[in-house]
Amino acid sequence: MHSIKKIGKSFWYITPISETDRPILGMVVGNNKTLMIDSGNSESHAHYFLKELSKMEVPNPDMVVLTHWHWDHIFGLSALSNTVSIASKDTKNEMEKLIPLSWSDEAIDARVKEGTEIEFCAKAMKNEFKDHRDIKIVLPDVTFTKQIEMDLGGVTCIVRHVGGDHAADSVIVYIKEEKILFLGDCIYPDIFSKKENYTISETLRLLNELETFDADIYIPSHQQPISKEEFNQEVAMLRTIAKYTDICGGDKQKIIEEYEKYVNRELTEDEMETITDFVNGY
Repeated sequence: MHSIKKIGKSFWYITPISETDRPILGMVVGNNKTLMIDSGNSESHAHYFLKELSKMEVPNPDMVVLTHWHWDHIFGLSALSNTVSIASKDTKNEMEKLIPLSWSDEAIDARVKEGTEIEFCAKAMKNEFKDHRDIKIVLPDVTFTKQIEMDLGGVTCIVRHVGGDHAADSVIVYIKEEKILFLGDCIYPDIFSKKENYTISETLRLLNELETFDADIYIPSHQQPISKEEFNQEVAMLRTIAKYTDICGGDKQKIIEEYEKYVNRELTEDEMETITDFVNGY
């Protein structure tokens, strides 16, 4: 089940659901304008979020920003016809490629077979759109290249294109006064290649950029919000595994041995997965 939560004075969000791959959606409420972050994986996802927020007297969004082009973040945009939609130019370009596609079970299965769709997304899509498949790709109204800043009235949002292995078009949203950094999926590995992977150079470049923001709370789209301390732990793990991947020339066993020596304990499942992802991307 979803629940609606609030952080600080101006930020609301809906918790994620993994079975149908519903990510966190955010709402930043200023004195003058309201900004929604991501449109959801379906119209019903978007409608549910807005309906629940209206019970708390949160206004409908004036604008919505898309963090990247993946289906679970954009399929709800057709439900937001009275909202100005914003995305990076790269996101719009990727979304344009989706317009001619069919979303029938047969068409989705065929794309999984040819390697242009992955099984996890196919399954989640079928679960989300059980009764009907009236998916309409709506392109964003406004595009930008590197960064835009929005004054919502008493709260400022900086939207910056940061890229990353997961999606080259990824943008983050920094809610300045609340010190919240909405990460979207940018910190996740590339799940669309034959093997899920992180690359050393792209990961380190992304982490350097994320660390320029003075945030206390970080919001990855498919988890719970994390503290600065938890974010720093994640960053340290990624940096260290990237370093050992480089030193060990992508040799998995050597990386495991070096990292075990470094942390001086048995490795967690998450650490083992991350090592595998770096080996795959080496």
